[in-house]
Amino acid sequence: MSDLIKNLFKGRSKDKSISYEDAKKLARHDDPKVRLELAAREDVKPEILYYLAEDKSAEVRRKIAVNEGAPSQVDLLLAGDSDEKVRTGLAEKIARLAPGLTAHERDNIRRMTYEALETLARDQVTLVRQILSEALQDVAHAPPEVINRLARDAELVVSGPILEFSPVLSDDDILDIVVSDPVNGVLAAVSRRTNVSEPIVDAIVEADDVDAITGLLANQSAQIREETLDMIIDRAPDVEQWHAPLVKRPKLPEKAALQLARFVADNLLEILTEREDLDPQTMDEVKTVVRRRLEEENRKSGVKRKAAGKGKKKGKGTAAKETLMDEARSMHEEEMLGEATVADCLNTGDLDFAAASLAVLAGLPLKIIEKVVSTQSAKGLVAVTWKAGLSMGLAVQLQKKLARIPPKDILNAKNVTEYPLNEDEMGWQLDFLKDL
Repeated sequence: MSDLIKNLFKGRSKDKSISYEDAKKLARHDDPKVRLELAAREDVKPEILYYLAEDKSAEVRRKIAVNEGAPSQVDLLLAGDSDEKVRTGLAEKIARLAPGLTAHERDNIRRMTYEALETLARDQVTLVRQILSEALQDVAHAPPEVINRLARDAELVVSGPILEFSPVLSDDDILDIVVSDPVNGVLAAVSRRTNVSEPIVDAIVEADDVDAITGLLANQSAQIREETLDMIIDRAPDVEQWHAPLVKRPKLPEKAALQLARFVADNLLEILTEREDLDPQTMDEVKTVVRRRLEEENRKSGVKRKAAGKGKKKGKGTAAKETLMDEARSMHEEEMLGEATVADCLNTGDLDFAAASLAVLAGLPLKIIEKVVSTQSAKGLVAVTWKAGLSMGLAVQLQKKLARIPPKDILNAKNVTEYPLNEDEMGWQLDFLKDL
């Protein structure tokens, strides 16, 4: 036996095979080091490896788990092993071999390998499932059942790679996951997939996940409908992290470009005015919006109004209000008062000047604007915004920030961008306000 053991250790060079009878003797040896050396060999008969897969030493079983010569029956057995390192090693080995598997192979060996994968995908240890996920994330022929289980895992380190990269997941699978109130980070992983379809994009936007929407905007292959992009842009003034990816979208509709010109930072304005996909007329309109906006900013800087000072008692008197109205009228006469001014005031918290600007643009007394704001009249504020010639998107922002109308009571756009009231209804609202 001693000569046999010496030969075993010498035989690790793999150039000398071991007989079946010698392997049987060594598999029953009392010294675990001997059994460990035997377990590492790939030239041992499958039945010997199967025998060692039930060895009392976890170290021996771990060697069998990573042994690529072990038959699929052994993999299936070790997938349920009590030792975590055994299962982890097995997961790493099977994952390396998984790219060669196809769902149409019916032979017994492949079937048992699939069963081992499914067992490991249900493992209670996150690391085991994570190893499988990272190895199978881009395998086109990975088992759909395993991929779906990993994609729905409660741990993002497991589900994330599959959701972001796996070609096995269908749009129906992904959509079902998106609408199932998943854990934080799942939608962001989905948003980074190649060619995210329109229904999935719409579902992510509907979920109102800021990081996921950022991922969609940065993903130039994401299929974002124009109506969906309009919805995002209506909210974008409040979400700075969307500004850069919006400006850099591969194709911008005319309306979207004009809206972005009203609120993005100066460095992004430069990128916007250098785009080559906009037709000459649209580009001229964008540059006009940018020029007027910069003029408005210079004007405001010149008069040195400070938004932080608004709202104090001294700013609420009649004289102070008339000063604001005079400034708004002056800017209007110089064609420097418009949607960009009002939007900027909302973003900086300069609500008093936002109200004064709205009054001047709508041709209404300031007291009517103040009444609409104090009563939180959604319809009244929408009608005033319409009268001022401003967009419905801005009307929504005015409801939120100027009148502080609760979200459930806000009057939203019809068909994404249209005013929800017809002209007769808005005219009635304005007449009613003038009679107050």
